[in-house]
Amino acid sequence: MSLRHLISGAAGFIGSHLCDRLLAEGGEVVALDNLITGSADNLAHVQGNPKFHFIQCDVSKRVEGADGKFDHVWHLASLASPRFYLMYPIETLESGSTATQRMLEIAQRDDARFLITSTSECYGDPLEHPQKETYWGNVNPVGERSCYDESKRYAEAITMAFHRKFGVKTNIARIFNTYGPRMALNDGRVVPAFIDQALHGQALTVFGDGTQTRSFCYVSDLVDGLCRLAKSDERFPVNLGNPLELKISEFAERIQALMGTTSPITYRPLPSDDPKQRKPDITKAAQVLGWAPKVSLEDGLRETVNYFKGRLASA
Repeated sequence: MSLRHLISGAAGFIGSHLCDRLLAEGGEVVALDNLITGSADNLAHVQGNPKFHFIQCDVSKRVEGADGKFDHVWHLASLASPRFYLMYPIETLESGSTATQRMLEIAQRDDARFLITSTSECYGDPLEHPQKETYWGNVNPVGERSCYDESKRYAEAITMAFHRKFGVKTNIARIFNTYGPRMALNDGRVVPAFIDQALHGQALTVFGDGTQTRSFCYVSDLVDGLCRLAKSDERFPVNLGNPLELKISEFAERIQALMGTTSPITYRPLPSDDPKQRKPDITKAAQVLGWAPKVSLEDGLRETVNYFKGRLASA
């Protein structure tokens, strides 16, 4: 008997790859998305699969299509790009609050497993490096980014409350920077931004002096971590990310070399509350899930660049 999965944010970058993985495992997927930042194109290749069902709805307002019993409930709906959560701050807060509660209630109803994708942004501009799950973070609750940071921190809190009060089998994934095919070129995050600029012969824009760091995990590795976590009994947050840490200036140089571009690097002021360092400690994921990233940065970037080249060629 195949498992039934309910996924919010299914038309998003990570959500669509999760759909692929669960369908490949023989599962049935009911996919929910309001398409504010997700794209139906990300799911076009599975629309003919009889085990896949897509419903356009806003989970923060109501959950449609959640008929029958589900084995797994996955809450991925979120506006994860600074460009979009600054544009839609209220919707971002709702995705972490009201939407999370609605999805948790379905998991409670069906005695289903529940997984929420939280974020490394819960650590804010960290004073501990690398970041362990036991670190409580350094977050500005009234800053420009707070709509996203606090929505995820609240989502973690209500997830733990449903576990403690109702016994819901919950999992919390703190995701670090993830990249790969199906990212939106216009979402403002560093990987698609650099690739888009390089493809158009434009200067690569680095914010700040370029010494701030990020760690980049390829999407297939991330989805594997999510699937392992969803089958585990670990109720507290687990970091999922690649501990390979790079300065943003170094990352720009890698893009230049990979794409053979002569586009220069330009520098602009660092946005408010932008974290200076970001590197996951994945000891817990290794011990509890037997998980570690496998895809090298070079291979992952090559796949991502080829995807974007194909999108531009067909536009």
